[in-house]
Parts: sequence; structure tokens; C-alpha cells
Amino acid sequence: MKKDSNTSPTWIWYPGDFEIWLGNIFNNRRTERGAHFPPFWKQDSHWPTVEFSKSFTLDREETITIACEGQCNLALDGKLQSVAQGTVSQEAATGHYRFTVPQGAHKLNLKVWNQATPPALYIAGDTIRSDNSWLATYEDKLWIDENGVAHGSGIYVPAASWHFNDIATPPSAFRLERKEQLPVVSEAMTVGDNLGMLYDFGRETFGYLKVRGLEGTVCVYYGESREEALDKQHCETLDCLTTDSRNDVEADSKAFRYVYVEPTEGSTYGEVLMDYEYAPYDQTHSGTFRCSDELLNRIWQVGAYTMDLTTREFFMDGIKRDRWTWSGDAIQSYLMNYYLRFDTECVKRTIRQLRGKDPVTAHVNTIMDYTFYWFKSILDYYLYTGDDAFVCEMWPRMVTLMDYVLQRTDAEGMIEGKPDDWIFVDWVDFPMHKRGTLCFEQLLFCKALDTMAVCARIAASHAVAGHADYGALAHALRNKIKQTFWSYERQAYLHAIENGQLNSQVTKFPNMFAIVYGFSNEQERKEIMQSVMLNPDVDPITTPYMRFYELEALCMMGYHRQVLAEMRDYWGGMLNEGATSFWEKYVPAESGTQHLAMYGRPYGKSLCHAWGASPVYLLGKYYLGVSPTKPGYEEYEVRPVLGDLQWMEGDVPTPQGIIHVEVNARQVKVRSTHGKGTLIVDDRRVDIAPNEEVCIEINKKQ
Repeated sequence: MKKDSNTSPTWIWYPGDFEIWLGNIFNNRRTERGAHFPPFWKQDSHWPTVEFSKSFTLDREETITIACEGQCNLALDGKLQSVAQGTVSQEAATGHYRFTVPQGAHKLNLKVWNQATPPALYIAGDTIRSDNSWLATYEDKLWIDENGVAHGSGIYVPAASWHFNDIATPPSAFRLERKEQLPVVSEAMTVGDNLGMLYDFGRETFGYLKVRGLEGTVCVYYGESREEALDKQHCETLDCLTTDSRNDVEADSKAFRYVYVEPTEGSTYGEVLMDYEYAPYDQTHSGTFRCSDELLNRIWQVGAYTMDLTTREFFMDGIKRDRWTWSGDAIQSYLMNYYLRFDTECVKRTIRQLRGKDPVTAHVNTIMDYTFYWFKSILDYYLYTGDDAFVCEMWPRMVTLMDYVLQRTDAEGMIEGKPDDWIFVDWVDFPMHKRGTLCFEQLLFCKALDTMAVCARIAASHAVAGHADYGALAHALRNKIKQTFWSYERQAYLHAIENGQLNSQVTKFPNMFAIVYGFSNEQERKEIMQSVMLNPDVDPITTPYMRFYELEALCMMGYHRQVLAEMRDYWGGMLNEGATSFWEKYVPAESGTQHLAMYGRPYGKSLCHAWGASPVYLLGKYYLGVSPTKPGYEEYEVRPVLGDLQWMEGDVPTPQGIIHVEVNARQVKVRSTHGKGTLIVDDRRVDIAPNEEVCIEINKKQ
């Protein structure tokens, strides 16, 4: 075997185990008033024993260095080796092992056991190096005889890896980065009969509060708002920090803007500051947006900051509450991310962690709609990245999850929530039944089947076994949805079948998804717009979560000016209320501390919630107008729309570079670093070649 100078060793583990282990830590950091608050869905664990293997042919003997997370055994051609036998040596300083592989054809098998963290392996040699060309299995049914021949039903898959390329930095050492920040304002406050200090860090933030020179005990009350931090009885998060001698003390990570620190009698402390924790990103490979409207610029900036705060080890929902990964929240975060940081590793981590392991015993996050979003997120990922290897990796778990779904369909092939399912849809302020056969759920289910059909073809092209004819199932369901729920009289999709009876309530949810997911023809889309989406008698949507899809449907139908007006009103309304990141929910009719309440708690609302950042996605896709038309931006189009703006410019990140767009009332300019693009303006189409600028004069007002 010749030395490959283009590869270097890296830590490897069983696929998905790192994300499951890290996700368990991540999802169990939530507290409410100091009490641990774990997620209420099934949490899987990593496999405690993993075997790694690879065959080699060596021109000469080679000594390798071996490190592992856990206890390890090594077999050469099926024969165990050990320090006791004298065939393996161990470095006293590092604990790493050294082993010499003889010249010739050989097979290495290493089993690693670790109950605490995912079993991981690192091998460094002249030609033998750990990477994802190694195979991994968790099966205990596979055994290897004295001739190195494998027997049994063990299933080997390519080992997983990431960027853990340093032998001294194993996967369990993964941490986000930190940066010290100081409060911008501090003031003495008396709350009740006690004197304390209120610290304002200037805007919503996330990290580790530090109290320097503490002697005694301080009570710490956190708040996304000033009111919350000063309300000791009702603030959502708090700490009690104590030390016997003058020390620096660090609290667990929290979300806050304000912190009220109250020392107990006789206690003293010095400076209060924080370590801001964040996921690093490449500024040169990030989305940007600027335009003639400073309010929209501010909305984009705050949306980007909201996304940065909620992009952590995984994409989380809200940084104060819940601090969990939710599939419905995450699919929107992925789409915003494709127009902001293009952090594909965080997308993959989140998708893997949400799926967990087989067997499937419940919907993702226990929510039926969230299962369907999970499928759709893989199709979106493939479109934006072209990463068919990830599709093939997830395919077996897609099949088993869809098997679970199909087992719960009725005789008509439609899906109905069972007593143990949570049917979410959205937080609504009007009466809406969520039981029965909901049209909304059928549309999401049908899109999940469409996704399965596409991914089955991708998997088959890589010799990964397929499964059912998902395309036929999707086609049949699509027809059934139309026959069951479409009302020609009301020009809308109706709500549900309940107890065999049609519930003729009209809501925006199924109707806007019929537009966004392509389940209606051009005439029906126009009818839906007039009878539902623009109809003031239809109950409004009040969460940024579903406004994401509502405004996307409006953009798809050409209502760009109206969407800009709604952005200014809705997201601008949050800014007028003092928001420094976007909220879980916003109701313009509310005022004062009403904006802070949710779930029956005065500060239950998250004031930094991922689904609040949708303008980042909408402005990139529907105003700058950039979207891939073939996976991974192999081909793409730019359809810029100014709306009522005088000018705009921005960057959209792609897998291999940036697409830059500049638009004013007279012309459009586009530059791209790769891919075959098409600029579409005034029904004219102009090719965009890599590393060249294309300019088109505009003939008519948009």
C-alpha cells in the first residue's frame, strides 16, 4: 500500500452515535427555576461496544499509534494482541498504544467499549490511518475465526468522522467557542427588602455568567426582559452560587439579557461578566442583505443574530426555553441557514439526533407533523448541498420510520392521530380541533412520501436497497386529498374528517401548504389566495412559525410588496417593542408585559426563538431570488424582485462559494463563483458563468 499524502488520520465512531450522545447532553440542560427539566420523548443511547475493521496490504511492516475513547482490544487476522503478550506496547505519558503490522495482506479488528461516551478510535501510521473508509458494527453476533474469516449476521457500515483530526482532541472534547463579554449597564436595585445589582448586557445573549471574587452566596435571577430579572418569584431561570473563600464562580449556561444579583447577608463579590458561547462561522462564506429600507436592514440583522444564537451544537428552538431540538423548528432553521451560514454539519447533526435509533416507537418529538417535517428536511438538504452520501446514510432509518407511519394509516391510506400522538400544527388563538383526519397532516404526509420516492432513487443509484413504491403511494394520497378535502364551492381545502363527518372549517394551514408544497394547480392557487390567504374573515396566524409558510406562499404567488409590508409591521413591531432577537410569538394587539407571557406563565414566552428569523430566508430566496434548480447548486436561478424597494444587494452562500446579487430600478448584476446559473428578469433569461459578472437592464417596473 502506498502512502496517501492527501489523507490524515481522524477520530471515527459508529454513525449517529456522536449526535445521539451529544444530543442527550444538549437536551438535558434545560432548567425551570433551578429544577432539571428533561425532554418528554424517548432518548436513545450510543452503542457501548463498537467494532472497527479494515483490510490492508503492506509493502513493508508498519508501526501504528492507537488511541481510543474507552477500553479497546485489537485483533490481527482474527488473533487477539495485547500488552501482556508483548505484541502491543503502551506509551506511559499518553496512554496510547503502539502496534507493528507485518508486511503482507492483513485485517485489523478493534473493539472499543465505552458506556459514558461513544466508542471512538484514532489510528495514525505511515499508510494505516483511521478515517471513514473503515467499517464499523455494533453487532455482537459477528465473530472472527482463527483464519480471520467473519461469521454471523453483523452489519458493517462506513465509520463516521468529522473534523476531530488531533489525537489529543477526541469527539467527547467537542465544545462551542467562548468570548468574554461585560455588561453595558449596572445599577443598584432594591427588590423587596433586599439590595442587589441589576446588570444589562445590552441585548439578548447566551452563555456562562461569572461572578469574580465571590465570598459567601449570591442569588442570581435571569431575565430576557428587565421585568423578568427583577421578578424573583416568577423568573424562568435562577441560580444560587456559593463558595467558602474568595473565588471566581461560573454558572451553567443560560439565556438572558438582564441579570439581577443579590448577595446574602455578609457575602461579597467583585466583577460580574459572562462568557458568550457561540458556534463559529466563516464570514466570507455567509449570507448578507442590504437594501434601501433601514427597517428591513435591521430586521435582517436581528434575524441573523437570532439564528446565530439558536445555532449551537444543534439547531435549537429557543435559547431560554425549551433549549431542545424540535423537528418542526429545525426544518425552518435549516432553510434559513442555507441563506445565512450554510452550516451543513449542524444540519446533519440535528437530523441524525432527531431520528435516533430503531426500533421506532413514537413520532419524532412525539408530534406527527414533526415526523413529516423530518423527512422533508432531508429532501431540502439534498437540494441545497447535493450530498447524496448523507441521503444513503439516512436511508435505512428513513425506511423504518416510514414503515412506522404506514402501519398507522387507515383504509383510505390517510393518517390520523392516535391517542398517543401529539398533533401540533401551530399555537392558535381560535377554536380548531386537532383530532380526526386533518387535511393539513395529509399534505405533510404526502410530501414525506414524495421525499421517500426521490431518496429511494438516490439510494438505488448507490446500490442501497430500496423499499415500497413510495411514488405510487404519494400519487394515490394526492388524489384522495383532493377528492376528500377540496371544496369547489368555497375554493379552499377544508379542515378535517371527524367521526366520519366533514369538518368544513377553513384555516390557512392546509391551504398555504397546498401552495408551498405544490399540491394545487395555477387556477386553484389563485382561488386559494382570494378565498383564504387574503380573506380577512379567515382567522389570522399569530406565530412566526406559521408566518414562515404564510409569507412564503404569498411570495410564490407574487405578493412581494404585501410581504414587505407585513415584515415591517410584524417583525418591525417586535423591534418597536424593544426586541433584540425575534420572539416565539407576537400579537400586535398586546402591550407591555403581555408580550412576555405564554403557557400561563408571566415570562413563559421565548424572546429568542429560531422560527422568528424567517425574513433571512424570505429575503434571500424571494427577493434576491436565488435558489438551486439542481442539487448542490449545480444549476441555479436568480429571479430578483425589488417589491417597493429602491435597491438591494446581498450574498447567498452555496456549497462551493457565493452568489452575489445587486438590484436597483435600472439594472441587475449577478456574480457567482461556480455552477451554471440563469438570471431571469422581465421574462428574459441570461446564462451566468462562474467568476463572471452578468448585468441586465430592467425594462419595466416590478
